[in-house]
Amino acid sequence: MRINFDFADLEAFLILSETGSFVATAEHLGLSQSALTRRIRKLEEALGAPLFDRTTRSVRMTLAARRLRARAQGMLDEARETMRELKDDTAEFSFQNRVIVTVAAVPSTIARVLIPAVGLFSAGQNEARVRILDLLANEVVEAVEDGQADFGVSSWAAPDGALLFEPFFEDKVVLVLPPDHPLAQTSGPLKWEALAGQRLILPSQGSGNRALIDRALAPEGLSLFWSYEVPRTSTALELVRAGLGVAALPLSAVPVVDGSGLAIRPLVAPSVTRKIGLVYRRNSAIPPAAARLRDLIVAETRRRAEA
Repeated sequence: MRINFDFADLEAFLILSETGSFVATAEHLGLSQSALTRRIRKLEEALGAPLFDRTTRSVRMTLAARRLRARAQGMLDEARETMRELKDDTAEFSFQNRVIVTVAAVPSTIARVLIPAVGLFSAGQNEARVRILDLLANEVVEAVEDGQADFGVSSWAAPDGALLFEPFFEDKVVLVLPPDHPLAQTSGPLKWEALAGQRLILPSQGSGNRALIDRALAPEGLSLFWSYEVPRTSTALELVRAGLGVAALPLSAVPVVDGSGLAIRPLVAPSVTRKIGLVYRRNSAIPPAAARLRDLIVAETRRRAEA
């Protein structure tokens, strides 16, 4: 059965059933009486039954109108609720997207890449809030692809057409040590072979950072004997702060300011680096506030790299 009426017709019907007056209903809806009459007639024709008995003095509902009234009110209420939900998902959420910036980032980029830029962003003249999704590389990709994040910061390079990967700096793997460690007293870079005999903290097998290190060391015939293997860079840093070992980590994972005074030494022979970049949806522009944070991330990271 084809439906030949719309919600405006139902609304006119409900108001007319309440007022009992074409004049009052037309005035309430801002319509001419002839336009109101056409709406009611359209609804009657679609339903195949008269809805009102009209006399010169009154307008009375028919039995069909009384049956329709409760259902029509339910249909309108459901339609309004649907519109409110859609408005929440579009207009209101669009507004929130301008004031809430969501960034998906691999944990090892948060300390030096995200936090300095977020600090500048929050100190700026804007009311935007920042939501940070601390995720693994593949989860960063999924969050951006699914629209959960405005953009991502990751070492992952997008291989498909749905996403773009825009590298903006080279992140070096360094050695992080307690400040009183003997190797912290040396100057200059350290060779990987100097880590033999140290209580070494490494990323977990199967993680992106561990794969990066293993691939770089394999051609040199170097193998590392670890004392602690951890999934998160934050855990590795806590172990170093506790004086339990030294950690091979991407530099971006080490806080710019650390109250425990962690020492950092470059690692060479070989130098191990990874590309850090921004992950975007290819055909979707990010909101202005997110674009401002993105630009700050790139500018601040490059400024610190050149300092």
